[in-house]
Amino acid sequence: MSEILFKKVDYTVSKLIQDIEFGDIGLPDIQRPFVWTATRVRDLFDSMYKGFPVGYLLFWANDHFNGTKQIGTGEKQRRVPRLLIIDGQQRLTSLYAVLRGKSIFNSNYKEECIQIAFRPRDGKFEVTDAAIKRDPEFIPNISAVWNSGGHFLFINEFLEKLQKTRELDITIRNEIANAIDCLFDLQNYPFTALEISSNVNEEQVADIFVRINSEGVKLNQADFLLTLMSVFWDEGRAELERFSRLSRIVPTDSQPSPFNHFIKPDPDQLLRVEVALGFKRARLMHVYSILRGKDMETGQFSDKERVHQFSVLEKVQDKTLNLTSWHEFLKCLIKAGYRSEAMISSQIALLYAYAFYLIGKEDFNVESFKLRNLTARWFFMTSITGRYSASPESTMESDLTRLRGLSHADEFIGTLEHIIDSVLTNDFWEITLANDLETSSPRNPALLAYYATLNNLGAPVLFSKTKISDLLDPMLKTPRSSIERHHLFPRGYLESIGINDLKIINQVANYSYIDWADHVEISDKPPFEYFPFMIKKLNLHPKEFKEMCYFHALPEGWQKMNYNEFLGIRRSLMAEIIRKGFKALS
Repeated sequence: MSEILFKKVDYTVSKLIQDIEFGDIGLPDIQRPFVWTATRVRDLFDSMYKGFPVGYLLFWANDHFNGTKQIGTGEKQRRVPRLLIIDGQQRLTSLYAVLRGKSIFNSNYKEECIQIAFRPRDGKFEVTDAAIKRDPEFIPNISAVWNSGGHFLFINEFLEKLQKTRELDITIRNEIANAIDCLFDLQNYPFTALEISSNVNEEQVADIFVRINSEGVKLNQADFLLTLMSVFWDEGRAELERFSRLSRIVPTDSQPSPFNHFIKPDPDQLLRVEVALGFKRARLMHVYSILRGKDMETGQFSDKERVHQFSVLEKVQDKTLNLTSWHEFLKCLIKAGYRSEAMISSQIALLYAYAFYLIGKEDFNVESFKLRNLTARWFFMTSITGRYSASPESTMESDLTRLRGLSHADEFIGTLEHIIDSVLTNDFWEITLANDLETSSPRNPALLAYYATLNNLGAPVLFSKTKISDLLDPMLKTPRSSIERHHLFPRGYLESIGINDLKIINQVANYSYIDWADHVEISDKPPFEYFPFMIKKLNLHPKEFKEMCYFHALPEGWQKMNYNEFLGIRRSLMAEIIRKGFKALS
């Protein structure tokens, strides 16, 4: 048998909490960065109260790291934790937050306190709400049991308060007191921890985690990179988290902010951009070794090499988080016709486009006008083709490899244009794209590209003179959407003629943007009935009518066509319009 890589250690909840407060147990954020929902915390305490097992903990001995992030929001006595949490972060964070009444950071990077209620009469746990706070049968926040100066005093005060609402005989009083005693004793609940040796490397730790994790959760390279940042450059990690947090908050003043309507990036996503910019790498497994100071040629580790590589990361992080660059890049998406997060089918395509934008700006000094057009075309191409949907790291690594050895802006532009042209061939426009539109998915990249094209070309809403781009503006806030996706052949009509398959009814080629009021008025009328009526109502000039039909890919006489024939023809017309929109980006 091979060497045992771990040892078993038994803990009580109170010992775990003490070690967290002291700083003996640290949080590297390599599983998940935030606490469970309140309902999962409630279920954890319910299981523990009933004496059920709630799983083991997995720790990684920390003989070499320092500066690791801690649970909670306060300072710890020990700067360097002895153990890093690999599995059990959610449970330990939940226990720590509730037993100590401490705030934690939620998924929006805001501090909050988790409040779990308990009804001693029947041992019921609930997430605290306004009704529970008014119910004298409940302890509205069980944190008070461990933080009120003594649980016997707490029991007496609870019983006195409850006595004012109903009569309590000695039997009921004892049952309630015993229930609160059992709740208090959860601090002695036993946990078993497996402590992995410090000489086990990150690949082995990830493998161990995957093999024993019942939920099949995987640790990835981005997790380990963020851990390294916590260890060797905690300020950098904090900068990424701050940028991520602010991207989610609508600014209330005139100060610059990363907030936008396209993406709310997580720290590990921003890290991918930095890695592409600074190291021209997409496979994060390589970068982890680089940042540990590993010479990729000799395989040897060196503190000098590690310091150098982190200096590179620090420089590119300043460029990646630069708010001017960030918002200038987002203008490229608008240039491409995309208006909001709802039109983005792939966040990784957006992030990689940002990486190429930064490379063009910082490494090749491409003129801003040329760079905006190039980035718009690049994002359009990667989005419509799903370039990074299957093997994003491998594909991006290949794209970045093509930049090595280039030194001039024209070479950079030529390389990206060559990739674009090699992908968007005549066969793609005339065959592949129409086939890609044969779907009922509203998030289909080809469909979103069609909407982007309508934005760019200034197309009107169907049966309206208002431009689609005006109504898709994410800044427009109304009680309900003023624009709707409308079935050109309404569902009720199709079902009346025997077409009941929703995948056929909801084909993207059967949809068009329409004003909400018109959507209601048309209802389930057949197209040969509502179309002439709506055109007459709009009173369009013949030229305007022809332009509207062109933009909405409506072939002549479509309203009387066989439905399946209509779908095939309209898909081809939509593909032609998308091609025209892409050419307009040149």
